[in-house]
Amino acid sequence: MRTLRLSLLGVAVTGFVLPAVFSQAPAEAPAGFDNLSNGFTTQTQFDADRDTFEEREDIDEGLGPVFNAQGCAECHQSPVTGAISQVTELRAGHFDGVNFVDHPGGSLINDRAIDASIQERVFGGNEVRTFRSSLNTLGDGFVEAIDSNTLVAIANGQPAGMRGQFIEVPVGEAGGVTRGGRFGWKNQHASLLSFSADAYLNEMGITSVLQPTENTSNGNSTANFDEATDPEDPAVPGSPHGEDVDAFTRFMRASKAPPRDTALAATADAQAGSSLFNQVGCNICHVRNINTAPPGTVINRGAFTVPAALGNKVIHPFGDFLLHDVGTGDGIVQNGGQSTRNKLRTPPLWGVRTRGRLMHDGETLNRNEAILRHAGEATGVINNYRNLTTNQKNQLITFLNSL
Repeated sequence: MRTLRLSLLGVAVTGFVLPAVFSQAPAEAPAGFDNLSNGFTTQTQFDADRDTFEEREDIDEGLGPVFNAQGCAECHQSPVTGAISQVTELRAGHFDGVNFVDHPGGSLINDRAIDASIQERVFGGNEVRTFRSSLNTLGDGFVEAIDSNTLVAIANGQPAGMRGQFIEVPVGEAGGVTRGGRFGWKNQHASLLSFSADAYLNEMGITSVLQPTENTSNGNSTANFDEATDPEDPAVPGSPHGEDVDAFTRFMRASKAPPRDTALAATADAQAGSSLFNQVGCNICHVRNINTAPPGTVINRGAFTVPAALGNKVIHPFGDFLLHDVGTGDGIVQNGGQSTRNKLRTPPLWGVRTRGRLMHDGETLNRNEAILRHAGEATGVINNYRNLTTNQKNQLITFLNSL
């Protein structure tokens, strides 16, 4: 084997040994709505971690004081734990003509509180308001294992007027050093551990090692209502980031990718629709095939090594994990800076057949309307779709219904 000197996003890696796996064709990532581990953990560990993912938190365990849900599975449960749902969250803020400004306390407006006096609500003068639908987490271990350079290459291969924006965001467990974002509607996270800690705090109000500070209520302290000692999910032997946060992370890393409806996919209409999907240009952003990094690749800025169960796999997310302006931007800025205000991550379409409420806000209720809602960078593609016959449009939608 040859010893190389590589540069990954500006970070030199010396003495890197090119493994034999580079010469091997990637294997298909396991897919299924079957509650089975993808091999990253044993089935016993996966079941235990899924139980933790499904647990409902109580006030004496640290729930709130402001929160959206009592458990991860409240928002990720259709058709199995870890998948998608109809649940939305609310974000708000103000656009001053140049920059987006967070609502007091942050753009996320929690829908619930453990005391009525601290219930959050949107203040006047915060005219930027949007719902955000819950995202699928199944198969996200494979997404985490995609080399950032692969995402850059996808962006560089897209037409100039449709080129997705690649951003780097902090990896909490690596001390805030940045990596290519890929999780969340704004690509606000690059690692599943950072995502887990963030969601535990912002959706359930549970503090942890990576997120030790309670949220406010519209900018005001909630300390007088907090009954549990922070961090509420502390480090313990074997779980340096908190027992629950580490369990959530293991569960998502061990989950299978969303599967196709193989019976529908095999029909003549779905196969014709698959060709039309490419013909009109949907596949430019809704990328069919992406390979994960080889086993042994160190990612998350040194915090995680890609294991055999996740490495050198081909996934079919029908997404590019890049930010685009397709005319549906929500006006919110998170980790990507002001240039991302009206951009959203291309939603991966794997598992989309399990959703009836579409787009980032869940406010579009059928496939045709969702397609026609695209504009901006997608204008040319949508014009191609408009020029299809009614039968061809139905075939393309049949294909989408097989995903």
